[in-house]
Amino acid sequence: MTLTLIGLGLGNEKDITVRGLEAIRSADKVYLESYTSLLQCSIADLEKHYGKKIITTQREDIENCAEKIVEEAQTKNIALLIIGDPFSATTHINYLIECKKKNIPIKIIHNASILTAVGEIGLELYKYGKVTSIPFTDSETPYNVIAENKKANLHTLALLDLDPKSNKFLTIKEVIERLLQIENKKKSNVITEKTQMVGAARLGSESAIIKAAAAKELTKVDFGKPPYCIIIPAEKLHFIEEEALEIYKTKTT
Repeated sequence: MTLTLIGLGLGNEKDITVRGLEAIRSADKVYLESYTSLLQCSIADLEKHYGKKIITTQREDIENCAEKIVEEAQTKNIALLIIGDPFSATTHINYLIECKKKNIPIKIIHNASILTAVGEIGLELYKYGKVTSIPFTDSETPYNVIAENKKANLHTLALLDLDPKSNKFLTIKEVIERLLQIENKKKSNVITEKTQMVGAARLGSESAIIKAAAAKELTKVDFGKPPYCIIIPAEKLHFIEEEALEIYKTKTT
């Protein structure tokens, strides 16, 4: 009996790998982790394409009830579906640790992740610094991470918080305004209205939107449906990076 962590990719039900689909169809029970990101399709779409009933889990289930799912894997083939790649979020490493401790077989089936899909923007992946998540609650941590990365001449990928269960999604406009408020207080010249940024929505899907502009201008862009992220480029760019960003430059006035 086995626990299989399966990445679903970033688009819709068709982004599943062949290996992933085979594992789902041979599973006795299929769970879906549904809080770290958002697919561009419904649970019904997944069930129809995979031919399996899917049990959705929320944040509290995955973080507090991992032991239950691992225990089930002692007697059944359990599949846990994860949006993106299984290990883009460290939350899921607990499953690997627990299975190894209890000698329960575990398989990992990887897929596309925001950490690689961001390469579409044209900034070198090797030049990204620490990734930060921006929560619904006020926090200066993301600002500090951006400051540290900029000091090291590194790009910053900031992932915006979301709560699909409550239909709450932090927007790019809200995040930029919050960062500017922190800047006004700290006056460290990390984020200003003229700071060049990239805003992106639904990266990895067919409906992805990518726009590059000064921070103030980016707040005027309609990015449509979530999930969202922002990228703050390093101060010094390679000429190919500069050329790539020109593709996404937008005028909002």
